[in-house]
Amino acid sequence: MIDRMFLSPTIHMHMGSLVIIVSLLAMGYTCWLAWKGKELNRWANVAIISMQLVIMIQALLGIKLLDQGLGVVQLYIHYVGGLAPLFFCSLFYWIPIARPKLKTRFAAAVTVGSFLFVIMTFTIGQAYVRGTI
Repeated sequence: MIDRMFLSPTIHMHMGSLVIIVSLLAMGYTCWLAWKGKELNRWANVAIISMQLVIMIQALLGIKLLDQGLGVVQLYIHYVGGLAPLFFCSLFYWIPIARPKLKTRFAAAVTVGSFLFVIMTFTIGQAYVRGTI
């Protein structure tokens, strides 16, 4: 069933825009909490989890496009950059930090790193589509 479905590349592009927005919001909120010296709360966790979910969906859409034969000559860094934010989030959950304020700072660092990779990946993907690289 899934193999027979055709996915338009514009869906991947629009999802990439959503990834940027959600990552920016997650980064902004966790950085604001860290700046104010507050602990992570439910909304911060929702923001970080939402960021991970949209990145995972985006990666799955990219895999489907590759399955359709699209983007096979895409730069390798686009693939690595797309998955790097999930690696950062994994570190956040794998490294136990007992001090709440330090955990908030670490969450801010994770979301900043993730956002930078999201922007880089989106930029590389757009340049590839336009044919400038």
